[in-house]
Amino acid sequence: MLILSPSILAADFTILGEQMKKVEEGGNDYFHFDVMDGMFVPNISFGIPVLESIRKATDKVLDVHLMVQAPERYIDKFADAGADIITVHQEACVPMEETVKKIHDRGKKAGIAIKPHTDTAVLERYFGLADMFLIMTVEPGFGGQEYLPVCTDKIKTLRSKLTSMGLDTDIQVDGGITKDNVETVIGAGANVIVMGSSVFHGDITANAAYFSALFAEHDKERGERV
Repeated sequence: MLILSPSILAADFTILGEQMKKVEEGGNDYFHFDVMDGMFVPNISFGIPVLESIRKATDKVLDVHLMVQAPERYIDKFADAGADIITVHQEACVPMEETVKKIHDRGKKAGIAIKPHTDTAVLERYFGLADMFLIMTVEPGFGGQEYLPVCTDKIKTLRSKLTSMGLDTDIQVDGGITKDNVETVIGAGANVIVMGSSVFHGDITANAAYFSALFAEHDKERGERV
């Protein structure tokens, strides 16, 4: 099933709760929550107190993406704050198996992310372990970047390998996804689509409704959603 995960990094934080409600009026499945530490990526975003606040504002799945060094240090804290999915980077997390187990032990789904130029082959050892793989389609650290076309083949390769093993693990894409290229990533095999500016800039409800309707039509064609 195709899943819309709007990134609150692109929202106006002076009226964040209001804008989240506008997204929900249009229709969404998740909210994407980017955590940056200024070390693993060259920027700092927000953390646990903000997640605790938005947990009170929505019943949607909170999809937390930890772009931080040694993310295993923070699993319990983000789980306690209300995360439903916790994604860590292959490039930043050395005890990956133990970290995924810790996420699962907290009753959360576990995702493993890679940067745009990391080979998808590094994920193969985690097939059947992770609930989701995230392919960054821009260099992580800042919103509003343009989609990197090299990522399309990476999505295709990962989906093909998963399918060959009988796995339908979620593939998430994050970065530069717009009306102009969303069909490209869907066609390549991604099914969890993160969007920031494409949802939160302009008419938020109309934007969310557009993508929700598009995803529902794709799912209907595939027989995945009525």
